[in-house]
Amino acid sequence: MAETVVLKVGMSCEGCVGAVKRVLNKMEGVETYDVNLKEQKVTVKGNVKPDAVLQTVSKTGKETSFWPEEKDIAK
Repeated sequence: MAETVVLKVGMSCEGCVGAVKRVLNKMEGVETYDVNLKEQKVTVKGNVKPDAVLQTVSKTGKETSFWPEEKDIAK
């Protein structure tokens, strides 16, 4: 089942964006993603678990958390 996961990621430059894109490209189940540097927002869609996406993006070393107002939306 497709899931949408929205994260707040502390990115400061295009290099940060590239790091996030690299880990998402390798992640199984990801269908599409959008990385917004200005809003520091990463939206991931696919057959993924929210906690797995959070852990994967956290591996970049960037401060990562669920996007506050969308964290508890029902599936």
